[in-house]
Amino acid sequence: MPDQRRTAREVLALVTDDGSFAELPPPVRESRPDGPLGWQGYDASRARAAERTGEEDSVVCGTATVEGARAVLIAFEFGFLGGSLGERTGDRLEEAYAHAREHRLPVVPLIATGGSRMQEGMVALTQLQRVARQSALTRAAGLPQIAVLRDPTTGGGWATLGAGADVVLALPGVQVGFAGSRVRPSDADPAAYTAEAQLTAGAADAVVRPQDLKGVLGRWLRLLSGTDDRTSPSPSPTPAPVPAALAATDLPATGWAAVQRARSPERPRAHAYLDAYFTTRVHISGDRCGGTDPDGILCGFGEHHGRTVAFAAQTGTGTRPAGYRTAARLIRLADRLGVPVLTLVDTPGAANDAEAERQGAGAAIAEVFGAVAGARVPVTTLVIGEGGSGGALALAAPDNTWATPDSYFSVIAPELAAAILKRPEEEIENTADQLRIRPQDLVELGVVRGIVQSSGQEGAPATSPPPP
Repeated sequence: MPDQRRTAREVLALVTDDGSFAELPPPVRESRPDGPLGWQGYDASRARAAERTGEEDSVVCGTATVEGARAVLIAFEFGFLGGSLGERTGDRLEEAYAHAREHRLPVVPLIATGGSRMQEGMVALTQLQRVARQSALTRAAGLPQIAVLRDPTTGGGWATLGAGADVVLALPGVQVGFAGSRVRPSDADPAAYTAEAQLTAGAADAVVRPQDLKGVLGRWLRLLSGTDDRTSPSPSPTPAPVPAALAATDLPATGWAAVQRARSPERPRAHAYLDAYFTTRVHISGDRCGGTDPDGILCGFGEHHGRTVAFAAQTGTGTRPAGYRTAARLIRLADRLGVPVLTLVDTPGAANDAEAERQGAGAAIAEVFGAVAGARVPVTTLVIGEGGSGGALALAAPDNTWATPDSYFSVIAPELAAAILKRPEEEIENTADQLRIRPQDLVELGVVRGIVQSSGQEGAPATSPPPP
């Protein structure tokens, strides 16, 4: 059995600062003999569960600090009737979310549940609607929700508190899935119902070892709710500063020279820029639709000069549909939390193979265009390498895009442009010049605001283009 089968109190002790947990008083509900259905023996089952666990219900709710960051924590007690949700559980969850909104605190469900309580029938199942409503209200209030998946996380608890959270962390080897072990097909592959499988499928952001959980959770809480002392969501924070260039400062003489420089394997890539820009950062993973693109785009939140900035950074490969959907998810989350966004553009273009089309490439790119266009928070963009067609433009801020000296931005790659125009191969270099894709051309055309330098002066003004 994984090391995660802890009691509610044990998992709270694992992640909270010593002595900081203060339990919220449980709401008072008039007791009915054997519950809402009059299920014979139900009262006795609850009494035995209470005696065995020391808890009055399947969740323990309260406030605490996690490495100094305050939050409302909801810890499930699996020993109390399998951590199932009943009417009284719904009361406690509703009260916890309301307290979080009143005091502007993030919510951290520490989930271990088998689902809804059979002895309460449909009354138990409708508690999921209450949970979903509270989660939606908390989301609308601009407060983050970070779920931790324990063993097991199944049924409606996974489909609401877990999968519905902004960030999903999971402990290794735990059982995670909508179908619990007793209701799934007998020939189902058990490996599909694990935290690791959910990570691969884009439904979880990270699998975290128990000994690392407090540090990881604390970092997420500080970045999403506290580093700049936000007390309310801000629709228009200060834009993220433009990163300094990390390589050449001279400008390319020709369009083809710009292409060659941007494609150089020695050119700094997204990881180098993120390392230089952030003192600490955390990553989200997955599009919540069954896909990930870890090789094509990096998304998450980081600390830059004491404030939180969200980032979506292309890595120089053809971005896949799951990558675009992950970026859109990141931008929408940052927008809700009032966090400025930095995007790094570096792709020869969107992935254009048959599988990408089957995965909805056009719709995924449209989703990113819409997320950037609709963001209330400012978006800052730096083109750090190849800017290939709409697959690159989707991540670019319409009024705040900058370029490095070793980058280019083009309606399409010069080779493909020449092919479309039915030009011979020897015309590719001339086509690159005609497309006017050099950084200095982009400034003159008004496509980018300026060219950043490697002097450490962020947001440096445009460099004057060299003589023709």
